[in-house]
Amino acid sequence: MSTDLGLQIGAHASIAGGVQNAVTEQVDLGGSCGQIFSSSPQVWAGPSIKEEDASEFASLSEQHGVGPWVIHTSYLVNLCTPKAELREKSIASMQTELDTAARLGIEFVNVHLGAHTGAGVEGGLENAVGVLDELEIPDAVTLLVESDAGSGTKLGGEFWHLGYVCDESRHELEVCVDTAHAWAAGYDLSSAEAVAETFETFDEAVGLDRLACVHLNDSKHGRGTNRDEHAHVGLGEIGEPGMAAIVNHPALQSVPFVLETPSEDGKSFEWNIRRVQELHQG
Repeated sequence: MSTDLGLQIGAHASIAGGVQNAVTEQVDLGGSCGQIFSSSPQVWAGPSIKEEDASEFASLSEQHGVGPWVIHTSYLVNLCTPKAELREKSIASMQTELDTAARLGIEFVNVHLGAHTGAGVEGGLENAVGVLDELEIPDAVTLLVESDAGSGTKLGGEFWHLGYVCDESRHELEVCVDTAHAWAAGYDLSSAEAVAETFETFDEAVGLDRLACVHLNDSKHGRGTNRDEHAHVGLGEIGEPGMAAIVNHPALQSVPFVLETPSEDGKSFEWNIRRVQELHQG
């Protein structure tokens, strides 16, 4: 298979030393789109991005043709929570991320639905819609809800959860499918036939017109295990035939693929980007 330079493939990049460094890193990796955390995903403290760094990020992205970009929200955000304090913190954090995306000229902000922690599936989804509807989404930014591995009381493991939130929210939301999460949640992605069937299921539950990004990750664990641990492209349980079918699926050719693969066994994001390019038929 030949390398296709038109494929939108990139990786999660670091903003250490300034957000503009994420663009330089992406270019060095050979990526053409990407994702960042605007601040540490493990704490509530918001981003502290200098104005000159924000301007340079936008300028370098345009100069090198890198985009679209995605901001991944904090892991602490829980849209489905029944707890008032966590709900308010999640709303505040999300609003800051959306405003930061607008400031940086970033197209997408990506969030997990979170866990209902006893509120039940329907209650949790209603809570998520309520949180999302409290947000003011800037005109140039689209909020993405991400598919989940589905462990415990976490929601988003079933595609209809995403479809429900998109249908019920006052906002025009879109969706990010994580291939490792979908696999862990029980969707088969191991062959061309399985990939076609899974995305038909997604189309019925959510709508392919709402699919704005794919987190392209293989999985270290079996299908339906709800275990979220990423593997190098083609070297995990999904395997090369499945990963090749995903990147060549006709409905995904205009969708950016963002890698969250590990750096281990002598392989990094750069190796995975090249592997995806090799698997893509163009």
